[in-house]
Amino acid sequence: MATAPLPARAGVGFKAEHASDVFENADPVSWFEVHPENYMVSGGPRLQMLTQLRERFPLSLHGVGLSLGGGEPLDKNHLRSLRALVDRFEPAQVSEHIAWSGHDGKYLADLLPTPLTLAALADLVNAIDEVQNAVGRRILIENPTSYLALPQNAMPETDFIMAAARQSGCGLLIDVNNIFISAYNLGFDARDYIDVLPADLIGEIHLAGHEQDADARDDVLIDTHSRPVASPVWALYWRLIDRIGAKPTLIEWDNDIPDWQVLAHEAALANAIIDASENCAKKPLRKVAS
Repeated sequence: MATAPLPARAGVGFKAEHASDVFENADPVSWFEVHPENYMVSGGPRLQMLTQLRERFPLSLHGVGLSLGGGEPLDKNHLRSLRALVDRFEPAQVSEHIAWSGHDGKYLADLLPTPLTLAALADLVNAIDEVQNAVGRRILIENPTSYLALPQNAMPETDFIMAAARQSGCGLLIDVNNIFISAYNLGFDARDYIDVLPADLIGEIHLAGHEQDADARDDVLIDTHSRPVASPVWALYWRLIDRIGAKPTLIEWDNDIPDWQVLAHEAALANAIIDASENCAKKPLRKVAS
């Protein structure tokens, strides 16, 4: 199967419970994304289903387990398994998080924040280089969600992620929901973050839902991927693509999985914003009478 590029339309994270709906009629969804860690097996129904999906749609692999930002050696077995999936399914894109999830041989089932320091930047660039060499292609790295500002942070997150991309030659996967959550939790303006992101580095955009922390004493938003995309996140998304142009856009929903029609509706909303933004860009400017 030849590598098919991701269209600058809405995609959705694939879930097995939606397979019958997807294979019958996936409209308005144009492509799908999966976590490669769920398919690092030697055979069985998971790989069969992924083969069926890939035969019909462009595919993106979005990793959650490499611990790029941990400053420790990467798991060579994980890299070999990832390369095997890349070779077999020829995804349009491969991406990972700027985060760490392991320490001293122990795996933590979370994406923990990487300090924004020059030393951490150097470690991250080296890790990205290793992954890109291992899989034989350019990858994308995703901006994190922040719940508190680390005291050792020495630069803005935008400077950190752009430097990592420029120095390693990778691209950026911009999660707009992550930006909104981090801005809310840390008290900065999400629009300022959005407005400095360079179009040439961005290969994909993610949208997702979030929730307020269950403990009412903590005024914190949590990146749960369990709700529809919130209105202010849609507004930030429009602001971003209005400036940089349409990009492949994923609707993420990983917890409290809804019926397929709910995800299809979210994808349709993303496509409508893409269309509206493109239509606005095509309209000629009116001359103002002197």
